[in-house]
Amino acid sequence: MRNKLFIAGIPYSLTEQEMSDVFAPHGSVVSAKIISDRETGKSRGFGFVEMSNDDEAQAAIEALDNTNLGGRTINVSVARPMEKREPRREDRGNRRDY
Repeated sequence: MRNKLFIAGIPYSLTEQEMSDVFAPHGSVVSAKIISDRETGKSRGFGFVEMSNDDEAQAAIEALDNTNLGGRTINVSVARPMEKREPRREDRGNRRDY
């Protein structure tokens, strides 16, 4: 499935509906999700858009990659599966083991 896109460099003020509207001219948008910081709830400047098929996703990449959106250059590419990471430590390194 190559119809899920990763979008980097999105303006911090952009809403998910606005992001969906940007991609809609290139095909049917199934979903649009902006990733936000867990603690502050503010946008982290990237997100994902799922198009209804691979051809529409490719059309969106070709039309929107390296274009200006709200004063920022966005990068659009096929989303890759998330890599497995170590669990986060709650103490964030403030604990000393002697």
